[in-house]
Amino acid sequence: MALAIHLPPFAAFFVPALITKLYAVTADDPNFALLQHRAALFGVIAVGCLWAAFSPDVRKLVFVLTSLSMTSFLAIYLAYCQPPSLGTIALVDVLGLPLLGYVGWKAFFS
Repeated sequence: MALAIHLPPFAAFFVPALITKLYAVTADDPNFALLQHRAALFGVIAVGCLWAAFSPDVRKLVFVLTSLSMTSFLAIYLAYCQPPSLGTIALVDVLGLPLLGYVGWKAFFS
């Protein structure tokens, strides 16, 4: 699930036009480059999730990194009064948290 959540924004690294579609930020906006870098970081999380699916040795670390990614976004989203343009992203992260919690429980207690 976390892999599925992180793949669409990672695709924006390769297809920059997705940044405008996902975040309503145009290519002439100075934040565009930061969002493309953010897309690359989502790739790191996605690769980690894929790796953790096959390697129990990295599951704890990937759980912590993925949790930090998702919860920090939600905290920032709430701190900035829930910008409407980011509502879908926040909803997807909220829906992914229970499954992430289960995966974390399995990583630490199984």
